Parts: sequence; C-alpha cells; structure tokens
Amino acid sequence: MADQHPGKPRKVRTSVKGPLMFSAFWAVVAFLAVVVFASGGSARAPRFDLAFTAAGIAFIVTLVVAAMLSMSHKENAEHLGKGSGVNLSSARKPTHGFGSAPGPQDPPAPADGPDTRGSH
Repeated sequence: MADQHPGKPRKVRTSVKGPLMFSAFWAVVAFLAVVVFASGGSARAPRFDLAFTAAGIAFIVTLVVAAMLSMSHKENAEHLGKGSGVNLSSARKPTHGFGSAPGPQDPPAPADGPDTRGSH
C-alpha cells in the first residue's frame, strides 16, 4: 500500500475488486448448488434459507482466504533471480557426486564381472 499514489488506479494486487468478485462468484455457485440439491426433488419447495446461508458462508470464507493470501504476498528479493544457487545450469554436468561421469581420479570399474566376494 505504501507504493500507491493518490489519483492513480490501484494495482490488481492491492485492489479490493478482485477478491470481492472472486468471493461473489463462489457465493453464487454455493447458492445455486444448495437451491438445486437441498430441496430433495422438484415436488418440494426450494430451500432458500439454506441457500442464503451457504452463499453467505462461501462469500465470507473465500473473502477471508483471498485477503490473507493477498496480504501474505511478498516480492522476491532481487538477488534471488541472479542464479547464485546450486545447479545453475542443467546443461553443465556435475563434476562429482551421484550420477556424474567417472573422472580421472575415480578408480576404473572391475573388468572381470560382478563382485563375488563373500557370496560362498
């Protein structure tokens, strides 16, 4: 919120329209689902009381979840995109460790077959 300027539209991340529309969509879905399924068939009256309750619960829960997710959003530090970690490039093969090709310091594999010591 500190990088907002008066008179300019807010960014999508800090706007309230997105989470409200998201919550309203799921509230409508919950309302329709409960109206259709809670009545127990077409011979009975639709249960609008349950449908409004489910819509309200869905609206509040999705709004709280969207707000918590938008508040917890934090941009990555600039140095994280520079490639200072392990295995920077998959094109380079590791020079040591599991799965690497044997180098000049590694002993050659025995040529006479599998090791049969201790299997008598």
